[in-house]
Amino acid sequence: MPTVPRLGSGIPLVARSAEITRLRAALARADQGQAGAVLVSGDAGVGKTRLLTDLAATAEQAGALVLIGRCVGSGAGLPYLPFADVLAQLRGDRPEALHSRPALARLLPDLAVKPLSREDDAELGQLQLFDAVHSLLAELSAERTVLLTVEDVHWADSSSRNLLTFLLSRLSSQRLLVAVTYRADELHRRHPLRPVLAELVRLSAVERLDLTPFNASDATAFVRALADDDLTDVQVQRIAERSEGNAFFAEELLASSVDCGCDDPGVPTALADVLLARIERLSPAAQQVLRAASAGGRRVQYARLHEVAGMAPPELEDALREAVQHNVLVDVNEHYAFRHALLREAIYTDLLPGERVRLHAAYAQLIKTEPGMRGNAAKLAYHSMESHDLPQALAASVQAASEADDAGAPSEALHYTEQALKIWPAVADPESHAGVTEVKLTKMASMFAISAGELERGIAFARQAVRISTDDAKIESLRRLALAVANLDGREQEAAGVIDEAWELVHDQPESVNRAWVMAVRARMMRAVCRPGARAAAEDALNSAVQTGSRSAEADVLITVAVMDEKDGLVDDACSRLIIARDRAIEAGALNVELRAWFNLGVNRYEQGLIGEAVKVFSEGLRRSEKNGLSWSPSGFQLRALLAVARYVAGDWAGSAEAARLPGDPVANLGTAIVAASGLPTEVGAGRLDQAELLLQRLRPEWRRDFQLPLFCTAAAVELHGWRGRPDLALAAAEDGIDTLESIEPGLTGVIHLAALGVSAAADLARRDRRRRDPETSVLDSAARFADLGSLAAKSRPRSGKLGPEGLAWQLRLAAEITRLDDGTGDPQAWRRVVDAFGYGHSYERALARWRLAAALLADDARDEAAQQLRLAAESADRLGAIPLSAALSDLARRSRIQLGDAVPRDTVDLLTPRERSVLSLVALGRTNREVGEELYISEKTVSVHLSRIMAKLGASRRAEAVATAYDRGLLES
Repeated sequence: MPTVPRLGSGIPLVARSAEITRLRAALARADQGQAGAVLVSGDAGVGKTRLLTDLAATAEQAGALVLIGRCVGSGAGLPYLPFADVLAQLRGDRPEALHSRPALARLLPDLAVKPLSREDDAELGQLQLFDAVHSLLAELSAERTVLLTVEDVHWADSSSRNLLTFLLSRLSSQRLLVAVTYRADELHRRHPLRPVLAELVRLSAVERLDLTPFNASDATAFVRALADDDLTDVQVQRIAERSEGNAFFAEELLASSVDCGCDDPGVPTALADVLLARIERLSPAAQQVLRAASAGGRRVQYARLHEVAGMAPPELEDALREAVQHNVLVDVNEHYAFRHALLREAIYTDLLPGERVRLHAAYAQLIKTEPGMRGNAAKLAYHSMESHDLPQALAASVQAASEADDAGAPSEALHYTEQALKIWPAVADPESHAGVTEVKLTKMASMFAISAGELERGIAFARQAVRISTDDAKIESLRRLALAVANLDGREQEAAGVIDEAWELVHDQPESVNRAWVMAVRARMMRAVCRPGARAAAEDALNSAVQTGSRSAEADVLITVAVMDEKDGLVDDACSRLIIARDRAIEAGALNVELRAWFNLGVNRYEQGLIGEAVKVFSEGLRRSEKNGLSWSPSGFQLRALLAVARYVAGDWAGSAEAARLPGDPVANLGTAIVAASGLPTEVGAGRLDQAELLLQRLRPEWRRDFQLPLFCTAAAVELHGWRGRPDLALAAAEDGIDTLESIEPGLTGVIHLAALGVSAAADLARRDRRRRDPETSVLDSAARFADLGSLAAKSRPRSGKLGPEGLAWQLRLAAEITRLDDGTGDPQAWRRVVDAFGYGHSYERALARWRLAAALLADDARDEAAQQLRLAAESADRLGAIPLSAALSDLARRSRIQLGDAVPRDTVDLLTPRERSVLSLVALGRTNREVGEELYISEKTVSVHLSRIMAKLGASRRAEAVATAYDRGLLES
């Protein structure tokens, strides 16, 4: 028998040569500076861990650094557990790299120079933690190749999934390979890992490796290699058949057969029965230890096993030694771990109900005596729930929520808060156990939900807080509910009604901070719904805030007044107020108010055409939101989305794509959807059309949640179809988007933008129809409707009281596109005005306008000016990386015999006439004579005549030879 490659444990690697080769090739690429990731999927027991063990051994032999993180399915839900494991491995070897990144103290609190406090946490946001882990891996990979393995991500918490996505989306030239495993059979239709995987597989650096069960011959070879001639051929065949191609199943069947020493051990076919049958052959003491360990999770400390199993040290050590020798447990970093999760699951499932409760209660009692350890609150909450100790579970859940919040994991904080609220009614005197009131706990749930970007759930909890609160707490709850509702587009009237209810409760009360805040929010809502008296209400709120000394309420009112100033055309006054409001909010530590000030200040600068200033403001505002853990709060994701847009306009497309990059599913919530949509213009402009189309499809069902979604998506879809030469689809996309937008937010000035694009699509379609001699009046009807809608939108009252530079530029583009409806090229003078209008800073739209202007000039025989415009546009397109536009410019220049850039004109005479060139180009595409004639509107006989002349000029005897000669002589371009 040939030698079978084996892992360090002696387990043979049979029938996995292709998978091993792929993994080792990925590791070799990483060693050469091409970072990558491999997602290894397969059913439980199919051999995923074996492959990663072989890969780790290969990496270590080559001098690479191997870092291992594992997710657990015990239900404790510890945020970032696999990455905390990775950092713990580096604590001894690279302490300086860890200590130089304070954000890592969220995962290993002992790294902090001083104990973390709530104030310190304000400086350590979730994305700062992500950046710290990313930069740590980059630093390590600069020294040597790094292999990071993360196993069982089907059990990963939300924060770990987001961090993993963050890392994989930033793979580039690091000497880093990330290998991830997950159970394919665990991913039900609504499993949270599914959308994450859908996003990851689209990344160029990520590949999938689906590990399937062995086929019949491979299963036989695997069992035979494992048995080493200890079994007969009949036994090997029987085990191979019963294993159903599952490697772990085969091992357990073989172990059962060897243990019983019989030809046919009567092993049951269900895997759980096989595992339990093997466990039952161990001594009673070993079985007792394994049952105790199964309730503790995949890994358990010796000290805890000693207490929970209730055994003396010598007896316990003998039992552990037996479990290790029989390959059920393994010794890992001072813990005992089950060799495979299936073993732990089978034993745990077989526990009697009373036994399970007793074991969990014992673990909970032990954890209570170990205060201060990271994750203990989450573990205590889990064991208390499983042992039905609801008072203790309530207290631990509240503490676990606080710890998750401190770690920058709002999704996990929300999970534990919801768990606490769920068991609240079942606990006697719950406030004494939880340490908070039910109202406070409900408000915490609302805050965590909004911080995690789940606005609808945040609003639901805010409503619940209103229902259960009284007196001042009710007033505060109403105010928070109004603010939460206002974050959803189109719900301003509802928010105004909520704050009116709070005003009814507080308006007769003496001045107080609570009253000042209600007045501030009421003024904001009155302005939002255009209610008369909004300015007077804002002035009263400002006076109240100053009298009570509430700097946060004062800042909030100043922002509202600034927005009103903009509406009245007092743009500079508004800018000054916003700067004051921002500074007041920083003084007061009012983070949400501060971010609102940054957002409005950036919009103020953007709408004045000061794109560079807007980029700086949005960037600083986003940095502040990230530092304070509010990246996905309403203000946080709006800052991110507008930063992506501002950088796109400024021509910083790499920065725009970076701002719009997500750490998870693009439709996880409203915030991620808006941010994803904001990056679409850059994706389409850069020519990543397939990727953009997939994202458009995912975002389409979300449109009605916020007007920004149809606004961003429609513009991207129209341009995408236009570059693909499908003006019919572009026109349909414009109609769909404008109809949706008008039904959500009628009269929005952004319709000017979409109307201009819609008329452009109509002009392209009309031109195509004229070429096909099949004009349709419906195209012109659509164009006329778009033009009317655009004119109405231009007359509406924008935020600053009048159209800013961008709005005026789009208005002029709409007018220029209308001139293209008749001849497809349009009026040069109209396009000159567009070029000038977009000169405020929108480099891409200006280059597009130059393209249209050049086409119009060529139609007027103004070749010199057309050539100048084409060259200027080509320079901008090349600088931006606007691949579709560059191709369109090159095509127009080639058809017009205009040289772009430093190209040298041909010094030979063009042998072919334009008609002959058209015929030969179509022949090169494989068209028959009849198809060429149909496309060029000439007879088949005329096509034959042209081909005869072409072959005579080129000295060719056949069509194919003529095409090849034309390519060789540069007469045709591929």
